[in-house]
Amino acid sequence: MTRNLQYIIIAVLAALSLASTGCISDDFSTTDLLEFSTDTLAFDTVITAQSTPTKQFMVYNRGKKSINIESVKVASESKGNFYINVDGVKGTEIHNIEVRGGDSAYVFVESKIDVTGSNEPVKADGRIDFVTNGVTQSVVVTAWGQDVHELRSDTIEGDTHFTADKPYLIYDTLVVNKGATLHIDPGATLLFHDKAAMKVEGKLLAMGSQEKPITMRGDRLDHVVGQISFDIMSGQWDGVIFGSESYGNEMQYVEMRGSTIGVVVLPQSADQMALHLFNSVLHNSATNVLTARNAWVEAEGTELSDAAYNVASFVGGKVRLSQCTLANFYLFDAIQGSILDMALTNVEQTISMLDARVDNCILYGNAKELTVGSYAGANVLIRNTLFK
Repeated sequence: MTRNLQYIIIAVLAALSLASTGCISDDFSTTDLLEFSTDTLAFDTVITAQSTPTKQFMVYNRGKKSINIESVKVASESKGNFYINVDGVKGTEIHNIEVRGGDSAYVFVESKIDVTGSNEPVKADGRIDFVTNGVTQSVVVTAWGQDVHELRSDTIEGDTHFTADKPYLIYDTLVVNKGATLHIDPGATLLFHDKAAMKVEGKLLAMGSQEKPITMRGDRLDHVVGQISFDIMSGQWDGVIFGSESYGNEMQYVEMRGSTIGVVVLPQSADQMALHLFNSVLHNSATNVLTARNAWVEAEGTELSDAAYNVASFVGGKVRLSQCTLANFYLFDAIQGSILDMALTNVEQTISMLDARVDNCILYGNAKELTVGSYAGANVLIRNTLFK
C-alpha cells in the first residue's frame, strides 16, 4: 500500500467519524415531550412496613434533540408510599435528568406502606410526575398493603388459636411445644418467610372448611417476572415437621404449597395416629411433598402433587390413603423419585414393618408410579387405583 493511499484511507475514516458524531445533537429541545413504556405501574399486595421488590418502567425521548427533565417527583399525596430511583439518584424528587435524542432512561420504583390498622388490604394510590418543557406528564402507581401478625422464632406453650382476621407472617421456626395445641381456624393464612418452618412437638389442629380453607405458603406475594407468580415456585419456605412425640394431628381443608421439605412426620411409634389429612392439598415441594417414617398417617380426598423427588414417601409404619390423587408434573428440575415411594422398613430394621392400604386413588404424572421392589413380609394392598 502506497503512502498516499494510506493518507486517503485515514482521511475518509476521519470524515466518517465526524459525520457520525455530527448526528448527535447537544442542543436541548424546547418542544418535545416524553413517552413511557406504561401509564400505570401496579404492585401486588405487599406486607405493610416492608419495602417491596423494585419495579421499573422506561422513559423514551423519541426526538432527535436531548430533553432535560426538569423534575421527576412522587406526587405530594403519595409521598411515604412510593420511592423512585432515576439515573442512580434515589428519593421522592429528582431534578435535571438529561435524556439524549433517541435514547431512554429507566425509572425504578419501590413501595413501602405504613401499618394501616385494618384487617383487610388497603389500597395506596400514587403518581409520578415528570415536568418537561413546562408540561407535566404522569405515570400512576398503585399498591395494596396488608397488615399481618408477625411471629419471630415464637414458641407456643399452651392452647393457642390462629384466627382468620389477618395473615400470620412467620420468620425462622414456629415451635409448638410438647403439651401445647395450636388451633388454626377456617380461612386463616400462614405466610412463611425464606427458610421458615413450623415444628410440632405437641399437636396441630388445622381445621379449615370447604368454603374457608387454611392457606400455608411463602410470603412472596409478587411476581418472579411478568405474570409468573412466586406462588408457583417451590422452595419458598421450609415446611411442617411433626416431631417424635407428636400424635393426633389434623389437617383438614388445608392448602399448603411452595415448600422445600413438605410435610415430614417422624414419631417414635406407629401405635397412635400421627397425622390425618382430609380434603387437603399439599403441593409443589423441592424434595418430597409428604414424608413419613414409622408413622401412622391417613389421608382422605387429598391431593399430593408436584415434587422434585417423591410425591409421598413412607418407610415402615401404617399408611392409609383413600380417594386421593398423587400426581407429579414438577416443572423446575428433573424428577428423581417415584410418585409413591414405599419401603418395608429402614436398613437397621429398628422401625415397624410397613402396613399400607391404597384405595380408590389416582397415581399419575411424569414419573414412575411406584417404587419397584419386594414387599415380602409387608402388608400392602393397592386396590381400585389408576396408574398412568
